Amino acid sequence: MGTERLLAAVLMFTCVAIEISADSYVSEPSLGVSFEFKLHVDAGKEECFYQNVEAGSSVYVAYQVLRGGDGQAGFAVRHPNGNHVLPYQWRPSAEYEETTSTGGFYELCIDNSMSHFAAKLISLYFNSFKRDKWESYVQELESLGVTVSNFTETLQKVDGQVGEMLKYQDQNRRHLSRDWYIVDGNNRYVQYWSLAQCIVIVATSALQVYFVRKLFQVKNVTPTMKPRA
Repeated sequence: MGTERLLAAVLMFTCVAIEISADSYVSEPSLGVSFEFKLHVDAGKEECFYQNVEAGSSVYVAYQVLRGGDGQAGFAVRHPNGNHVLPYQWRPSAEYEETTSTGGFYELCIDNSMSHFAAKLISLYFNSFKRDKWESYVQELESLGVTVSNFTETLQKVDGQVGEMLKYQDQNRRHLSRDWYIVDGNNRYVQYWSLAQCIVIVATSALQVYFVRKLFQVKNVTPTMKPRA
């Protein structure tokens, strides 16, 4: 019986965060939540989102401006107690981490009001992990007389490493997306300017041919409309 519960705990741990696409994740509801999405923020606008976090859970939030304008935007995180734990700053990316939350709704706001003409494409990542579920497993196993000290220590190490790995993966993914949009923008810029230059060259050549032909054009009649000799 104790071995089965240990295996169940390991399986539950491996299901903390399962990637289902490049932009979204699904987590075991009892353990927390993890998601990433891209959103379009119009010029002069502000978008806010609210995410509920259970007490005792860890919180990690990150954002990255992928495309648009000067590549910067305002970002702020408001704690459920009403304080801005991450105040507004105009920058290309930012992160906020809280090891133990008191619980409640966190407000995540992306501000593009300082940009009057350029819209922004933003990547937002949120991760919350609930650790008291593991403590309940430990207490239940200890009540059955199963030694779990080494097992618990190992799980905590793996938990920390998995959390760090997910953060590094998110950072690399955001940097990769930003680099791709920069390369795509430069490619479009070169293509459009090359096409414009080709049109100008063709039009200039046609005008040159037209005026050169006009210079060498000889009329077959005199001003009095008589044939020239």
